[in-house]
Amino acid sequence: MSIQDQPENTFTKREFLAAGVKGTCAFCVARFLGGSRRAAAQTAQKGLIRTIRSPWFSPAEDNHIRCGLCPVQCDIAPGGRGRCLVRENRDGTGHSLVYGNPALVQLDPIERKPLFHVLPGSRSLSVSTAGCNIECKFCEVWDMALVAPEEVHAYDMPPEMVVQQAEKARARSVSYAFGEPVVFYEYMKAIGTLAKEAGLLSVMHSNGYINPEPLKALCPVLDAVNIDFKSFDPAFYRDVCDGELKPVLDTLRLLKEEGVHIELTNLIIPTLNDDMDRIREMCLWIKNELGEGVPIHFARFYPLYKLANLPPTPVSTLDEARATAFEAGLSYVYIANVTGHEGENTFCPQCKEIVIKRLGFVIEEEHIQDGNCGHCGHALPGIWS
Repeated sequence: MSIQDQPENTFTKREFLAAGVKGTCAFCVARFLGGSRRAAAQTAQKGLIRTIRSPWFSPAEDNHIRCGLCPVQCDIAPGGRGRCLVRENRDGTGHSLVYGNPALVQLDPIERKPLFHVLPGSRSLSVSTAGCNIECKFCEVWDMALVAPEEVHAYDMPPEMVVQQAEKARARSVSYAFGEPVVFYEYMKAIGTLAKEAGLLSVMHSNGYINPEPLKALCPVLDAVNIDFKSFDPAFYRDVCDGELKPVLDTLRLLKEEGVHIELTNLIIPTLNDDMDRIREMCLWIKNELGEGVPIHFARFYPLYKLANLPPTPVSTLDEARATAFEAGLSYVYIANVTGHEGENTFCPQCKEIVIKRLGFVIEEEHIQDGNCGHCGHALPGIWS
């Protein structure tokens, strides 16, 4: 049975096992682009394929330009690039170098984003390009996100083709994930506009490092986001991610104001951000500023990139973080990267019954009726239909 022939909400255990919990290419672009002669004929290639002028630059002295897309606010000399390596000063004007040039295209379960309160069991077409505006020492996709676009193999895939292929694959959403979507903002916004017209959702997994003005302009085409809430410690953001905490907090507040569905991921790294007092402080901020119904996913760290010397997160630490979050008043607390853990399931905060039972990315049971708990009728936050 081809992907096009499968029921749109089905993701089989066989596909889940093929996808794996980690990794960056579960379903290769070639598998589902066969319906397009142009796509089927192309192979990924190195080098810049397409560029586009960006509106998020302002002129500075000596023909420099300043990028206003994210809090880094790079001052870029003629011929130079910003920290993300994908935004360039060409004769005093700013250009995105990755518009329509995804280095990753794959079909995923929506749960992989992770989004547990958005169309459970559905599939999402994920796209990502090279580039990132911060540098996490634990980056899982550093060989794509932390390099120049010329260093990765990319496809020629303009926004309309992304939406067409999502429809052919019977995906119910397009995801901007794995790499950092903020740096391919123009591409994401164009896809999101077309996806909305086609009746598809647009979801984003991001570090949240974006300025308020471009974020507000993006929100009308965004349905849901998962923000990597890396720590509630400003020093962790500076020392481990080369970023700042405050802009991420501002992003979360604005997303709430704009009515975008929010979920959070906190990757717990042994010795670096596993202090329970700080985790409790973070959870109280989430409850007070965003609401007790915002789901949070505590994810297990595995050694990689510049933190390969650290051990994996003990499951007991994740259990303690989950208990801490519940004690702080959060209603939906999950454990990620530990397949088979009870924390993969969604429990109704009122009757305590399981409303969604999961095994990894596979939905084994679902007891939701019109967005309410199928056992007691309690309203559940999310996008269910």
